[in-house]
Amino acid sequence: MSIDVTDYRDIFLNDRPMMDTRAPVEFLKGSFPGVVNLPLMNDLERQRIGTCYKQQGQQAAITLGHQLVAGEIKAERIQAWADFARAHPDGYLYCFRGGLRSQIVQQWLKDEAGIDYPRVGGGYKAMRTFLLDTLDQAIAQCDFVLLGGMTGTGKTEVLTQLNNGLDLEGHAHHRGSSFGKRATGQPSNIDFENRVAVDVLKKRARGIEQFVLEDESRAIGSCALPLQLYQGMQQFPMVWLEDSLEGRVERILRDYVVDLCAEFIDVHGDEGFALFSERLLASLNNVQKRLGGERHQRMLTLMEDALAEQANSGAVDLHRGWIEGLLREYYDPMYAFQREKKGSRIEFVGDRVAVLEYLRERGNQRG
Repeated sequence: MSIDVTDYRDIFLNDRPMMDTRAPVEFLKGSFPGVVNLPLMNDLERQRIGTCYKQQGQQAAITLGHQLVAGEIKAERIQAWADFARAHPDGYLYCFRGGLRSQIVQQWLKDEAGIDYPRVGGGYKAMRTFLLDTLDQAIAQCDFVLLGGMTGTGKTEVLTQLNNGLDLEGHAHHRGSSFGKRATGQPSNIDFENRVAVDVLKKRARGIEQFVLEDESRAIGSCALPLQLYQGMQQFPMVWLEDSLEGRVERILRDYVVDLCAEFIDVHGDEGFALFSERLLASLNNVQKRLGGERHQRMLTLMEDALAEQANSGAVDLHRGWIEGLLREYYDPMYAFQREKKGSRIEFVGDRVAVLEYLRERGNQRG
């Protein structure tokens, strides 16, 4: 039988294929990038076995487990594990703690399919702890700089052009504002933290010891930043990205109207435009209290007219009206206040070209 593998660093640096044998409900709460869920037990089976364990002890629970996962059900699951193992001979399997469930899967694979497949020692819990420690160590040991700027200046575009950029919004699958929801959902908070940690691990393995990340609030949609990282972000030095109002309007038009509409249509087909319209209107309503009744109604009318024109002819020009209004009357005053508040931490101000040059030079000096 294969020995347990505990080189978690190698697993994540090299994207080793893994099958997660936990129940679907556990997998959905959090897992790792690229992992496939091939459970030993489904949610109902797991619940029944857990109840049996509490009431009658381990041996009774094991007996019940073998009764529930037997016959065709057992054969189908072994076939799925065997297919994965043959397709990924360099992979591993794991359960929550590297205990009984992964041992059973490993044994059945060996006995029924003739496949000797390694499992991860310590399982999900040990790998999760490793990633949390990886992130904590980076926060303690590395240099961080925040990228700030008004809404629509293209901060994410800058981050993606830097080899030391840490795209938190990309990992959260959310653009970070009241309008930031995408056509598909966000990862669980655990998945988000794991994605960030793996990104940091891979960058440090390439010798990167300075990270650039966008100045964010604690929450990016439904994902919350790890507390230590967020606390550090209240102290990190900043670089401020500037762009003209016209440039920002065009960028928001592209990202939040043209591209987002296309994304909804790609995901939802014929219903895509209606769902996109609902999302845009709901996003505006989310800031109604902060806008105030009169401003909200004015922006709502502009947005409804723009959506009607877009539905009728495909033209998006009218969207510029509510976008510019929101920037001038809502976002810009808020960001101006934040810039003044954080002014002592701002070490450079410039447009996209200047900021990219500065951050690359800064990274070379301190990398």
